[in-house]
Amino acid sequence: MKELARTNDAVRLSWLQALLEEAGIAALVLDGFTSVVEGSIGAIPRRLMVADADHFRATALLDAAERDLAAGNPQ
Repeated sequence: MKELARTNDAVRLSWLQALLEEAGIAALVLDGFTSVVEGSIGAIPRRLMVADADHFRATALLDAAERDLAAGNPQ
């Protein structure tokens, strides 16, 4: 598995998971329980992981979605 993103932002993490799910890419969130143990203050970022074979496509999908958001064209 490869890391696609690392974030403390629960909303961004949820958006990324939905984006990947819509594209048929399985994702796994690591460090979620660690984050809860430290009180959910955001000190420990969660990692979004995808299979090695999906990493290139997931990265391209994420980059395109972020460009659309920056341009004011949300999906």
